[in-house]
Amino acid sequence: MTATSELDDSFHVFDTTLRDGAQREGINLTVADKLAIARHLDDFGVGFIEGGWPGANPRDTEFFARARQEIDFQHAQLVAFGATRRAGATAAEDHQVRALLESGAEVITLVAKSHDRHVELALRTTLDENLAMVADTVSFLKARGRRVFVDCEHFFDGYRASPEYAKAVVRAASEAGADVVILCDTNGGMLPAQIQAVVATVLADTGARLGIHAQDDTGCAVANTLAAVDAGATHVQCTANGYGERVGNANLFPVVAALELKYGKKVLPEGRLRETTRISHAIAEVVNLTPSTHQPYVGVSAFAHKAGLHASAIKVDPDLYQHIDPGLVGNTMRMLVSDMAGRASIELKGKELGIDLGGDRELVGRVVERVKERELAGYTYEAADASFELLLRAEVEGRPLKYFGVESWRAITEDRPDGSHANEATVKLWAKGERIVATAEGNGPVNALDRALRVALEKLYPELAKLDLVDYKVRILEGVHGTQSTTRVLISTTDGTGEWSTVGVAENVIAASWQALEDAYTYGLLRAGVEPAE
Repeated sequence: MTATSELDDSFHVFDTTLRDGAQREGINLTVADKLAIARHLDDFGVGFIEGGWPGANPRDTEFFARARQEIDFQHAQLVAFGATRRAGATAAEDHQVRALLESGAEVITLVAKSHDRHVELALRTTLDENLAMVADTVSFLKARGRRVFVDCEHFFDGYRASPEYAKAVVRAASEAGADVVILCDTNGGMLPAQIQAVVATVLADTGARLGIHAQDDTGCAVANTLAAVDAGATHVQCTANGYGERVGNANLFPVVAALELKYGKKVLPEGRLRETTRISHAIAEVVNLTPSTHQPYVGVSAFAHKAGLHASAIKVDPDLYQHIDPGLVGNTMRMLVSDMAGRASIELKGKELGIDLGGDRELVGRVVERVKERELAGYTYEAADASFELLLRAEVEGRPLKYFGVESWRAITEDRPDGSHANEATVKLWAKGERIVATAEGNGPVNALDRALRVALEKLYPELAKLDLVDYKVRILEGVHGTQSTTRVLISTTDGTGEWSTVGVAENVIAASWQALEDAYTYGLLRAGVEPAE
Protein backbone atom coordinates (compact mmCIF):
# COMPACT_ATOMS: atom_id res chain seq x y z
CA MET A 1 0.00 0.00 0.00
CA THR A 2 1.24 3.53 -0.73
CA ALA A 3 1.98 5.58 2.35
CA THR A 4 0.42 9.00 2.78
CA SER A 5 2.96 11.21 4.55
CA GLU A 6 1.89 14.10 6.73
CA LEU A 7 5.14 15.85 5.73
CA ASP A 8 5.71 17.87 2.57
CA ASP A 9 8.24 16.94 -0.09
CA SER A 10 10.72 19.70 0.71
CA PHE A 11 13.10 17.45 2.65
CA HIS A 12 13.68 13.70 2.42
CA VAL A 13 14.91 11.22 5.01
CA PHE A 14 15.91 8.17 2.98
CA ASP A 15 16.90 4.95 4.73
CA THR A 16 19.08 2.33 3.04
CA THR A 17 19.58 -0.13 5.90
CA LEU A 18 18.06 -3.00 3.90
CA ARG A 19 20.63 -2.56 1.13
CA ASP A 20 23.68 -0.60 2.27
CA GLY A 21 23.31 -1.55 5.94
CA ALA A 22 23.07 -5.23 5.04
CA GLN A 23 26.60 -5.02 3.57
CA ARG A 24 28.09 -4.76 7.06
CA GLU A 25 30.30 -7.67 8.05
CA GLY A 26 28.33 -9.92 10.39
CA ILE A 27 24.87 -8.90 9.16
CA ASN A 28 22.98 -11.51 7.15
CA LEU A 29 19.34 -10.58 6.69
CA THR A 30 16.61 -13.03 5.80
CA VAL A 31 13.50 -11.86 4.00
CA ALA A 32 11.66 -12.00 7.34
CA ASP A 33 14.39 -9.81 8.90
CA LYS A 34 14.04 -7.26 6.10
CA LEU A 35 10.29 -7.14 6.51
CA ALA A 36 10.65 -6.63 10.27
CA ILE A 37 13.18 -3.81 9.81
CA ALA A 38 10.99 -2.16 7.17
CA ARG A 39 8.08 -2.11 9.63
CA HIS A 40 10.27 -0.49 12.30
CA LEU A 41 11.54 2.15 9.87
CA ASP A 42 8.03 2.94 8.69
CA ASP A 43 6.94 3.21 12.31
CA PHE A 44 9.79 5.67 12.90
CA GLY A 45 8.49 7.78 10.06
CA VAL A 46 11.25 7.91 7.44
CA GLY A 47 10.04 9.01 4.02
CA PHE A 48 11.76 6.34 1.93
CA ILE A 49 12.99 2.79 2.57
CA GLU A 50 15.36 1.32 0.01
CA GLY A 51 14.54 -2.39 -0.02
CA GLY A 52 17.31 -3.82 -2.18
CA TRP A 53 18.01 -4.75 -5.79
CA PRO A 54 15.11 -6.74 -7.27
CA GLY A 55 16.20 -9.06 -10.00
CA ALA A 56 19.78 -9.17 -8.75
CA ASN A 57 19.07 -11.93 -6.22
CA PRO A 58 16.05 -14.06 -5.25
CA ARG A 59 15.93 -12.70 -1.69
CA ASP A 60 15.39 -9.09 -2.75
CA THR A 61 12.89 -10.10 -5.41
CA GLU A 62 10.92 -12.03 -2.78
CA PHE A 63 11.14 -9.13 -0.35
CA PHE A 64 9.45 -6.71 -2.74
CA ALA A 65 6.74 -9.24 -3.58
CA ARG A 66 6.00 -9.89 0.11
CA ALA A 67 6.32 -6.26 1.21
CA ARG A 68 3.53 -5.28 -1.20
CA GLN A 69 1.25 -7.88 0.38
CA GLU A 70 2.31 -7.88 4.02
CA ILE A 71 3.19 -4.29 4.99
CA ASP A 72 0.67 -1.49 5.20
CA PHE A 73 3.08 1.43 4.99
CA GLN A 74 1.87 4.44 6.95
CA HIS A 75 4.74 6.86 6.38
CA ALA A 76 7.39 5.46 4.03
CA GLN A 77 7.53 4.70 0.34
CA LEU A 78 9.38 1.55 -0.69
CA VAL A 79 12.29 2.12 -3.05
CA ALA A 80 13.86 -0.34 -5.49
CA PHE A 81 17.56 0.00 -6.27
CA GLY A 82 19.26 -0.78 -9.57
CA ALA A 83 21.73 0.44 -12.17
CA THR A 84 21.43 2.46 -15.33
CA ARG A 85 21.07 0.44 -18.52
CA ARG A 86 23.98 -1.41 -20.07
CA ALA A 87 26.25 0.33 -22.54
CA GLY A 88 25.17 -0.08 -26.16
CA ALA A 89 21.61 -1.12 -25.30
CA THR A 90 18.38 0.71 -24.53
CA ALA A 91 16.61 0.98 -21.20
CA ALA A 92 13.51 -0.66 -22.72
CA GLU A 93 15.42 -3.86 -23.54
CA ASP A 94 17.56 -4.01 -20.36
CA HIS A 95 16.41 -6.92 -18.17
CA GLN A 96 17.51 -5.41 -14.86
CA VAL A 97 15.70 -2.14 -15.65
CA ARG A 98 12.58 -4.19 -16.38
CA ALA A 99 13.02 -5.95 -13.02
CA LEU A 100 12.87 -2.57 -11.31
CA LEU A 101 9.47 -1.93 -12.88
CA GLU A 102 8.26 -5.42 -12.03
CA SER A 103 9.15 -4.90 -8.35
CA GLY A 104 6.06 -2.71 -8.05
CA ALA A 105 8.04 0.04 -6.29
CA GLU A 106 6.82 3.51 -7.11
CA VAL A 107 10.25 5.00 -6.38
CA ILE A 108 13.47 3.80 -7.99
CA THR A 109 17.06 4.68 -7.17
CA LEU A 110 19.58 4.27 -9.98
CA VAL A 111 23.29 4.08 -9.36
CA ALA A 112 25.30 5.92 -12.01
CA LYS A 113 29.02 6.36 -12.56
CA SER A 114 30.18 9.96 -12.08
CA HIS A 115 33.95 9.39 -11.96
CA ASP A 116 35.48 9.45 -15.45
CA ARG A 117 38.03 6.72 -14.68
CA HIS A 118 35.29 4.42 -13.34
CA VAL A 119 33.35 4.93 -16.57
CA GLU A 120 36.30 4.00 -18.74
CA LEU A 121 37.81 1.23 -16.58
CA ALA A 122 34.79 -0.35 -14.84
CA LEU A 123 32.01 0.19 -17.40
CA ARG A 124 34.45 0.06 -20.32
CA THR A 125 32.53 2.61 -22.29
CA THR A 126 32.88 6.23 -23.35
CA LEU A 127 32.08 9.25 -21.26
CA ASP A 128 29.33 10.29 -23.70
CA GLU A 129 27.74 6.85 -23.65
CA ASN A 130 27.64 6.95 -19.84
CA LEU A 131 25.71 10.23 -19.99
CA ALA A 132 23.32 8.63 -22.50
CA MET A 133 22.85 5.62 -20.20
CA VAL A 134 21.85 7.92 -17.34
CA ALA A 135 19.47 10.04 -19.41
CA ASP A 136 17.85 7.09 -21.22
CA THR A 137 17.20 5.08 -18.05
CA VAL A 138 15.81 8.02 -16.10
CA SER A 139 13.54 9.04 -19.00
CA PHE A 140 12.31 5.48 -19.52
CA LEU A 141 11.33 5.03 -15.85
CA LYS A 142 9.80 8.50 -15.55
CA ALA A 143 7.66 7.82 -18.63
CA ARG A 144 6.24 4.80 -16.78
CA GLY A 145 5.17 6.84 -13.78
CA ARG A 146 8.08 6.12 -11.48
CA ARG A 147 9.76 8.62 -9.23
CA VAL A 148 13.52 8.42 -9.86
CA PHE A 149 16.48 9.23 -7.66
CA VAL A 150 20.02 8.93 -9.05
CA ASP A 151 23.01 7.99 -6.87
CA CYS A 152 26.18 9.44 -8.38
CA GLU A 153 28.69 6.85 -7.23
CA HIS A 154 32.18 8.06 -6.21
CA PHE A 155 31.01 11.59 -6.96
CA PHE A 156 33.51 13.46 -4.80
CA ASP A 157 36.51 11.54 -6.15
CA GLY A 158 35.14 12.09 -9.64
CA TYR A 159 34.68 15.78 -8.94
CA ARG A 160 38.28 16.04 -7.77
CA ALA A 161 39.52 14.30 -10.93
CA SER A 162 37.23 16.02 -13.44
CA PRO A 163 34.73 18.49 -11.98
CA GLU A 164 33.11 19.29 -15.31
CA TYR A 165 32.37 15.67 -16.12
CA ALA A 166 31.03 14.95 -12.62
CA LYS A 167 28.68 17.93 -13.00
CA ALA A 168 27.70 16.73 -16.49
CA VAL A 169 26.40 13.48 -14.95
CA VAL A 170 24.32 15.48 -12.48
CA ARG A 171 22.88 17.58 -15.33
CA ALA A 172 22.14 14.51 -17.45
CA ALA A 173 20.12 12.96 -14.62
CA SER A 174 18.33 16.15 -13.63
CA GLU A 175 17.44 17.20 -17.18
CA ALA A 176 16.05 13.72 -17.91
CA GLY A 177 13.64 14.14 -15.00
CA ALA A 178 15.39 12.74 -11.93
CA ASP A 179 13.66 14.04 -8.80
CA VAL A 180 16.89 14.11 -6.78
CA VAL A 181 20.53 13.58 -7.68
CA ILE A 182 22.51 12.19 -4.75
CA LEU A 183 26.21 12.95 -4.39
CA CYS A 184 27.88 9.87 -2.93
CA ASP A 185 31.06 9.81 -0.86
CA THR A 186 31.42 6.15 -1.69
CA ASN A 187 34.81 5.54 -0.09
CA GLY A 188 34.06 7.77 2.89
CA GLY A 189 37.19 9.86 2.51
CA MET A 190 35.73 13.37 2.60
CA LEU A 191 35.67 15.91 5.43
CA PRO A 192 32.83 18.32 6.30
CA ALA A 193 34.36 21.52 4.89
CA GLN A 194 35.15 19.75 1.61
CA ILE A 195 31.62 18.34 1.37
CA GLN A 196 30.05 21.71 2.01
CA ALA A 197 32.18 23.48 -0.61
CA VAL A 198 31.53 20.89 -3.34
CA VAL A 199 27.79 20.59 -2.72
CA ALA A 200 27.38 24.38 -2.75
CA THR A 201 29.28 24.64 -6.04
CA VAL A 202 27.41 21.80 -7.76
CA LEU A 203 24.08 23.20 -6.61
CA ALA A 204 24.92 26.64 -8.00
CA ASP A 205 26.29 25.29 -11.30
CA THR A 206 23.60 22.69 -12.08
CA GLY A 207 20.42 23.85 -10.35
CA ALA A 208 19.58 20.19 -9.64
CA ARG A 209 17.93 19.09 -6.42
CA LEU A 210 20.76 17.41 -4.48
CA GLY A 211 21.04 14.72 -1.85
CA ILE A 212 23.96 13.30 0.12
CA HIS A 213 25.11 9.73 0.77
CA ALA A 214 28.09 9.56 3.16
CA GLN A 215 30.17 6.60 4.24
CA ASP A 216 31.95 6.79 7.60
CA ASP A 217 35.56 5.87 6.79
CA THR A 218 36.89 9.12 8.30
CA GLY A 219 34.41 9.01 11.17
CA CYS A 220 32.66 12.04 9.64
CA ALA A 221 29.58 10.58 7.93
CA VAL A 222 27.06 12.32 10.20
CA ALA A 223 29.01 15.59 10.09
CA ASN A 224 29.41 15.30 6.31
CA THR A 225 25.68 14.73 5.91
CA LEU A 226 24.85 17.82 7.95
CA ALA A 227 27.50 19.85 6.09
CA ALA A 228 25.76 18.92 2.83
CA VAL A 229 22.45 20.09 4.31
CA ASP A 230 24.13 23.37 5.25
CA ALA A 231 25.18 23.71 1.60
CA GLY A 232 21.65 23.13 0.30
CA ALA A 233 21.11 19.35 0.06
CA THR A 234 17.48 18.44 0.80
CA HIS A 235 17.74 14.64 0.77
CA VAL A 236 19.81 12.60 3.25
CA GLN A 237 20.59 8.89 2.89
CA CYS A 238 21.36 7.03 6.12
CA THR A 239 21.27 3.60 7.73
CA ALA A 240 19.94 2.54 11.12
CA ASN A 241 22.72 2.62 13.74
CA GLY A 242 25.19 3.47 10.97
CA TYR A 243 25.31 -0.12 9.69
CA GLY A 244 27.12 -0.50 6.40
CA GLU A 245 30.13 -1.71 4.47
CA ARG A 246 33.57 -1.33 6.09
CA VAL A 247 33.02 1.04 9.05
CA GLY A 248 29.50 1.98 8.03
CA ASN A 249 27.27 4.79 6.77
CA ALA A 250 25.81 7.99 8.15
CA ASN A 251 23.80 6.98 11.20
CA LEU A 252 20.09 7.63 10.73
CA PHE A 253 19.33 8.43 14.36
CA PRO A 254 21.82 11.23 15.13
CA VAL A 255 21.19 12.73 11.67
CA VAL A 256 17.44 12.85 12.22
CA ALA A 257 17.79 14.05 15.82
CA ALA A 258 20.14 16.84 14.71
CA LEU A 259 17.81 17.90 11.90
CA GLU A 260 14.80 18.03 14.22
CA LEU A 261 16.40 19.35 17.42
CA LYS A 262 19.33 21.43 16.18
CA TYR A 263 18.15 22.62 12.76
CA GLY A 264 14.47 22.87 13.60
CA LYS A 265 13.48 20.89 10.50
CA LYS A 266 10.31 18.82 10.66
CA VAL A 267 11.52 15.57 9.06
CA LEU A 268 9.46 13.01 11.00
CA PRO A 269 5.71 12.82 11.66
CA GLU A 270 4.52 14.30 14.94
CA GLY A 271 5.61 12.35 18.01
CA ARG A 272 7.91 9.91 16.20
CA LEU A 273 11.20 11.41 17.42
CA ARG A 274 10.43 10.03 20.90
CA GLU A 275 10.58 6.54 19.36
CA THR A 276 14.24 6.99 18.32
CA THR A 277 15.81 4.91 21.10
CA ARG A 278 13.21 2.15 20.89
CA ILE A 279 13.52 1.83 17.10
CA SER A 280 17.34 1.83 17.25
CA HIS A 281 17.39 -1.01 19.78
CA ALA A 282 14.63 -2.95 18.02
CA ILE A 283 16.56 -2.97 14.74
CA ALA A 284 19.75 -3.98 16.57
CA GLU A 285 17.81 -6.92 17.96
CA VAL A 286 16.66 -7.99 14.47
CA VAL A 287 20.21 -7.91 13.04
CA ASN A 288 21.48 -9.68 16.19
CA LEU A 289 24.02 -7.03 17.14
CA THR A 290 24.35 -5.61 20.65
CA PRO A 291 23.32 -1.94 20.66
CA SER A 292 26.26 0.40 21.11
CA THR A 293 26.07 1.71 24.66
CA HIS A 294 27.85 4.93 23.68
CA GLN A 295 25.92 5.76 20.52
CA PRO A 296 24.78 9.42 20.48
CA TYR A 297 21.18 10.06 21.51
CA VAL A 298 20.14 6.37 21.84
CA GLY A 299 22.96 4.65 23.75
CA VAL A 300 22.29 3.70 27.37
CA SER A 301 25.33 5.82 28.26
CA ALA A 302 24.32 8.81 26.12
CA PHE A 303 22.89 10.61 29.17
CA ALA A 304 24.76 8.77 31.93
CA HIS A 305 26.67 10.85 34.48
CA LYS A 306 29.44 9.55 36.68
CA ALA A 307 31.65 12.34 38.00
CA GLY A 308 30.58 14.04 41.21
CA LEU A 309 31.12 17.48 39.66
CA HIS A 310 28.63 16.67 36.90
CA ALA A 311 26.12 15.32 39.39
CA SER A 312 26.32 18.47 41.52
CA ALA A 313 25.51 20.60 38.47
CA ILE A 314 22.74 18.26 37.28
CA LYS A 315 21.13 18.41 40.70
CA VAL A 316 20.73 22.16 40.13
CA ASP A 317 19.78 21.93 36.45
CA PRO A 318 20.06 18.85 34.18
CA ASP A 319 20.62 21.10 31.16
CA LEU A 320 24.01 22.14 32.53
CA TYR A 321 25.54 18.83 31.41
CA GLN A 322 23.03 17.58 28.82
CA HIS A 323 22.65 19.02 25.34
CA ILE A 324 18.98 17.95 25.10
CA ASP A 325 16.25 16.50 27.28
CA PRO A 326 16.79 12.71 26.88
CA GLY A 327 13.04 12.15 26.75
CA LEU A 328 12.87 13.92 23.38
CA VAL A 329 14.52 10.86 21.80
CA GLY A 330 12.99 8.30 24.13
CA ASN A 331 16.07 7.93 26.31
CA THR A 332 16.58 8.61 30.02
CA MET A 333 19.17 10.25 32.21
CA ARG A 334 21.13 7.83 34.41
CA MET A 335 23.29 8.51 37.42
CA LEU A 336 26.25 6.15 37.74
CA VAL A 337 27.59 5.40 41.18
CA SER A 338 31.32 4.83 41.46
CA ASP A 339 34.32 5.86 43.54
CA MET A 340 34.07 9.21 41.73
CA ALA A 341 30.62 9.77 43.24
CA GLY A 342 29.89 12.66 45.56
CA ARG A 343 26.86 13.45 47.67
CA ALA A 344 24.89 14.81 44.72
CA SER A 345 25.41 11.57 42.75
CA ILE A 346 24.08 9.48 45.63
CA GLU A 347 21.10 11.78 46.21
CA LEU A 348 20.15 11.77 42.53
CA LYS A 349 20.61 8.01 42.26
CA GLY A 350 18.43 7.50 45.33
CA LYS A 351 15.74 9.67 43.75
CA GLU A 352 16.02 7.69 40.51
CA LEU A 353 15.52 4.45 42.49
CA GLY A 354 12.60 5.87 44.46
CA ILE A 355 14.49 5.92 47.78
CA ASP A 356 14.02 9.12 49.75
CA LEU A 357 17.24 10.03 51.52
CA GLY A 358 15.44 12.92 53.22
CA GLY A 359 18.37 15.30 53.00
CA ASP A 360 20.21 13.22 55.61
CA ARG A 361 23.80 14.39 55.06
CA GLU A 362 25.22 11.84 57.52
CA LEU A 363 23.46 8.97 55.75
CA VAL A 364 24.54 10.16 52.31
CA GLY A 365 28.10 10.56 53.58
CA ARG A 366 28.09 6.97 54.86
CA VAL A 367 26.89 5.70 51.49
CA VAL A 368 29.57 7.68 49.63
CA GLU A 369 32.29 6.25 51.87
CA ARG A 370 30.86 2.73 51.61
CA VAL A 371 30.85 2.92 47.80
CA LYS A 372 34.43 4.19 47.69
CA GLU A 373 35.57 1.48 50.12
CA ARG A 374 33.86 -1.27 48.12
CA GLU A 375 35.12 -0.01 44.76
CA LEU A 376 38.66 0.07 46.14
CA ALA A 377 38.18 -3.65 46.85
CA GLY A 378 37.17 -4.25 43.23
CA TYR A 379 33.38 -3.82 43.15
CA THR A 380 31.81 -1.69 40.42
CA TYR A 381 28.39 -0.17 40.92
CA GLU A 382 28.06 1.81 37.70
CA ALA A 383 27.51 -1.55 35.95
CA ALA A 384 25.55 -3.15 38.81
CA ASP A 385 22.62 -0.94 39.74
CA ALA A 386 20.83 -3.74 41.58
CA SER A 387 23.75 -4.37 43.93
CA PHE A 388 24.00 -0.64 44.60
CA GLU A 389 20.30 -0.41 45.42
CA LEU A 390 20.68 -3.26 47.92
CA LEU A 391 23.67 -1.49 49.49
CA LEU A 392 21.73 1.78 49.64
CA ARG A 393 18.67 0.16 51.22
CA ALA A 394 20.88 -1.54 53.81
CA GLU A 395 22.31 1.83 54.86
CA VAL A 396 18.88 3.50 54.89
CA GLU A 397 17.23 0.70 56.90
CA GLY A 398 20.23 -0.01 59.13
CA ARG A 399 20.47 -3.68 58.13
CA PRO A 400 20.77 -5.77 54.95
CA LEU A 401 17.65 -6.87 53.11
CA LYS A 402 17.32 -10.59 53.86
CA TYR A 403 15.06 -13.23 52.33
CA PHE A 404 17.35 -16.09 53.31
CA GLY A 405 20.45 -16.71 55.39
CA VAL A 406 23.41 -18.70 54.16
CA GLU A 407 24.89 -21.37 56.40
CA SER A 408 27.31 -22.71 53.81
CA TRP A 409 27.70 -23.63 50.16
CA ARG A 410 30.11 -25.70 48.13
CA ALA A 411 30.70 -26.53 44.48
CA ILE A 412 32.55 -29.61 43.22
CA THR A 413 33.98 -30.17 39.76
CA GLU A 414 35.01 -33.72 38.97
CA ASP A 415 37.14 -34.81 36.00
CA ARG A 416 36.53 -38.46 35.18
CA PRO A 417 38.93 -40.95 33.52
CA ASP A 418 36.74 -41.15 30.42
CA GLY A 419 37.20 -37.41 29.81
CA SER A 420 33.73 -36.39 31.00
CA HIS A 421 33.09 -33.80 33.71
CA ALA A 422 30.58 -33.50 36.55
CA ASN A 423 29.64 -30.35 38.43
CA GLU A 424 27.66 -30.53 41.65
CA ALA A 425 26.74 -27.89 44.22
CA THR A 426 25.23 -28.07 47.71
CA VAL A 427 23.73 -25.12 49.57
CA LYS A 428 22.63 -24.95 53.20
CA LEU A 429 20.24 -22.09 53.93
CA TRP A 430 17.80 -20.73 56.46
CA ALA A 431 14.57 -19.18 55.14
CA LYS A 432 11.27 -18.45 56.88
CA GLY A 433 12.41 -20.40 59.93
CA GLU A 434 13.36 -23.51 57.96
CA ARG A 435 16.79 -25.04 57.46
CA ILE A 436 17.11 -26.15 53.85
CA VAL A 437 19.77 -28.35 52.27
CA ALA A 438 19.68 -28.67 48.49
CA THR A 439 21.97 -30.27 45.92
CA ALA A 440 21.95 -29.89 42.14
CA GLU A 441 24.09 -30.63 39.12
CA GLY A 442 24.90 -28.18 36.34
CA ASN A 443 26.99 -27.70 33.22
CA GLY A 444 29.53 -25.80 35.29
CA PRO A 445 30.09 -25.02 38.98
CA VAL A 446 28.28 -21.66 38.78
CA ASN A 447 25.33 -23.16 36.96
CA ALA A 448 25.21 -25.93 39.59
CA LEU A 449 25.13 -23.30 42.37
CA ASP A 450 22.37 -21.41 40.58
CA ARG A 451 20.29 -24.60 40.27
CA ALA A 452 20.89 -25.61 43.89
CA LEU A 453 19.80 -22.16 45.07
CA ARG A 454 16.60 -22.48 43.04
CA VAL A 455 15.90 -25.97 44.37
CA ALA A 456 16.33 -24.66 47.92
CA LEU A 457 14.16 -21.55 47.61
CA GLU A 458 11.50 -21.96 44.91
CA LYS A 459 8.99 -23.72 47.18
CA LEU A 460 9.12 -20.83 49.66
CA TYR A 461 9.50 -18.16 46.96
CA PRO A 462 7.71 -19.29 43.77
CA GLU A 463 8.46 -15.86 42.27
CA LEU A 464 12.02 -17.10 41.60
CA ALA A 465 10.72 -19.40 38.86
CA LYS A 466 10.45 -16.34 36.59
CA LEU A 467 14.12 -15.41 36.93
CA ASP A 468 16.63 -16.20 34.21
CA LEU A 469 20.34 -15.41 34.10
CA VAL A 470 20.97 -13.72 30.75
CA ASP A 471 24.61 -12.66 30.98
CA TYR A 472 27.72 -13.57 32.97
CA LYS A 473 31.01 -11.68 32.85
CA VAL A 474 34.27 -12.40 34.64
CA ARG A 475 37.21 -10.04 34.98
CA ILE A 476 40.55 -10.63 36.66
CA LEU A 477 41.41 -7.41 38.47
CA GLU A 478 44.82 -5.81 38.36
CA GLY A 479 47.15 -5.87 41.34
CA VAL A 480 47.93 -9.54 41.98
CA HIS A 481 48.76 -11.77 39.05
CA GLY A 482 48.13 -15.40 38.29
CA THR A 483 45.86 -17.69 40.28
CA GLN A 484 45.96 -15.39 43.34
CA SER A 485 44.30 -12.53 41.46
CA THR A 486 41.07 -10.97 42.69
CA THR A 487 38.09 -11.81 40.48
CA ARG A 488 35.04 -9.68 39.72
CA VAL A 489 31.82 -11.25 38.39
CA LEU A 490 28.88 -9.36 36.88
CA ILE A 491 25.60 -11.20 36.40
CA SER A 492 22.57 -9.92 34.49
CA THR A 493 19.16 -11.35 35.40
CA THR A 494 15.66 -10.88 33.99
CA ASP A 495 12.16 -11.63 35.24
CA GLY A 496 10.67 -11.23 31.76
CA THR A 497 9.70 -7.60 32.24
CA GLY A 498 12.99 -6.02 33.28
CA GLU A 499 16.70 -6.72 33.61
CA TRP A 500 19.20 -5.95 36.38
CA SER A 501 22.88 -6.50 37.10
CA THR A 502 24.68 -7.57 40.26
CA VAL A 503 28.33 -7.80 41.22
CA GLY A 504 30.53 -10.06 43.32
CA VAL A 505 34.24 -9.82 44.15
CA ALA A 506 36.39 -12.51 45.76
CA GLU A 507 39.70 -14.31 45.46
CA ASN A 508 38.13 -17.00 43.28
CA VAL A 509 35.52 -16.97 40.55
CA ILE A 510 33.10 -19.32 42.34
CA ALA A 511 32.91 -17.20 45.49
CA ALA A 512 32.51 -14.00 43.44
CA SER A 513 29.75 -15.67 41.43
CA TRP A 514 27.96 -16.72 44.61
CA GLN A 515 27.89 -13.11 45.85
CA ALA A 516 26.46 -11.90 42.55
CA LEU A 517 23.87 -14.72 42.58
CA GLU A 518 22.78 -13.84 46.14
CA ASP A 519 22.23 -10.22 45.13
CA ALA A 520 20.44 -11.24 41.92
CA TYR A 521 17.92 -13.42 43.76
CA THR A 522 17.45 -10.90 46.58
CA TYR A 523 16.80 -8.09 44.12
CA GLY A 524 14.44 -10.28 42.09
CA LEU A 525 12.32 -10.92 45.17
CA LEU A 526 12.38 -7.20 46.02
CA ARG A 527 11.13 -6.37 42.50
CA ALA A 528 8.37 -8.96 42.88
CA GLY A 529 7.11 -7.16 45.97
CA VAL A 530 7.93 -10.00 48.38
CA GLU A 531 8.31 -8.98 52.02
CA PRO A 532 11.73 -9.84 53.51
CA ALA A 533 11.76 -12.87 55.81
CA GLU A 534 14.18 -11.29 58.27
